[in-house]
Amino acid sequence: QVQLVESGGGLVQAGGSLRLSCTASGRSFSGYTTAWFRQIPGKEREFVAAIRWTENSRHYAESVKGRFTVSRDSAKNTMYLQMNYLKPEDTAVYHCVAKNKRLIVSQLWAGENYDYWGQGTQVTVAS
Repeated sequence: QVQLVESGGGLVQAGGSLRLSCTASGRSFSGYTTAWFRQIPGKEREFVAAIRWTENSRHYAESVKGRFTVSRDSAKNTMYLQMNYLKPEDTAVYHCVAKNKRLIVSQLWAGENYDYWGQGTQVTVAS
């Protein structure tokens, strides 16, 4: 069983930065696809970014391209999301998710393709 633990959320002013971390306990991310989704109450969950660990390919939602960077540290079995130029509309609970295989690109955007979900970390961007 893979347990995902997110950290790094908080309150920041618009234009500021935060870095989220996601660590897996009990399993290596080798061969996995991991991603960040965000959830605003009353709205559909939204894909943010993903990494396919086999080739370290990175994929982003249009809404965060150029502002967010997803990365990994294999030695620490950790995925990061560096969020710059934050906007109030980025306010959400951010979830780390994982699938124990390489997903094809068309599968990355749908939350139901991932088997493991973290509890989430709140990000609040004040205007």
